[in-house]
Amino acid sequence: MEKIKGLIDAPFTPMHANGDINLEVIPAYADMLVKNGLKGVFINGSSGEGYMLTPEERMAVAEKWMASVPEGFKVIVHVGSCCLRESVALAAHAEKIGAWGIGSMAPPFPKIGRIEELVKYCEEIAAAAPSLPFYYYHIPAFNGAFLPMIELLKAVDGRIPNFAGIKYTFESLYEYNQCRLYKDGKFDMLHGQDETILPSLAQGGAQGGIGGTTNYNGRELTGIIEAWEKGDIETAREKQNFSQAVINVICNYRGNIVGGKRIMKLIGLDLGPNRTPFRNMTDEEEASMKQELEAIGFFERCNKL
Repeated sequence: MEKIKGLIDAPFTPMHANGDINLEVIPAYADMLVKNGLKGVFINGSSGEGYMLTPEERMAVAEKWMASVPEGFKVIVHVGSCCLRESVALAAHAEKIGAWGIGSMAPPFPKIGRIEELVKYCEEIAAAAPSLPFYYYHIPAFNGAFLPMIELLKAVDGRIPNFAGIKYTFESLYEYNQCRLYKDGKFDMLHGQDETILPSLAQGGAQGGIGGTTNYNGRELTGIIEAWEKGDIETAREKQNFSQAVINVICNYRGNIVGGKRIMKLIGLDLGPNRTPFRNMTDEEEASMKQELEAIGFFERCNKL
């Protein structure tokens, strides 16, 4: 299977003030991501509040992204759900509309505690879209599935034909690298933490990733990879440190899903509020966050419309 090179963005789901999805802004959103160096999108995931959308909304969002991106720009659809039948339907829909790939995290309920349970869950979803690469989205902080990923690779190897790899959003760079080395790099290991792109590159072999802060800081994050490839370690290090400074700011405002989505408004692309039970930022918090971002020179370096 083709391995992803470069960074894939995990976009927010645009919403109107009343909480309805806002499809009209997606073409401009797609244009901005392309302009700033991103290679695709991983939609309806955690950044996109996917679990808080109805199946019909998730399908509508997927269809709009497919209609809005240029040729070669990858659309990967997150289809995870607490209802496996819903995930199967979403996977089949993604294949029908011509998405590049699909992915799923483990459901937050019921909690998956064994590798075999996780393999069976992935197997049934992947089988619903057999022509598309399937990525497991490893983000145990969201669902409690703290399982060894090298054991997952061993279990799916030869069992799920379209299992492409893992979106690895966890802190263990050791485990990430061990998965990357499995059978001489058989599976596509997509780095999922924007704060540690440079260390993943330094271990050797990392080529692609999926990020959330790429929505507004993609120029700097893609710049880390570009500098690394040129052998300019000092520039790569400076850009990684700057990217961590941006993350330090959003951590003061309930993280990427809440604070990051509001940053999009500050750079000129208002994507609306988050859905309940997320606690949206107040106007005072927005002003405070803007000041913190100004203090680190963010608006001179952020994504441009």
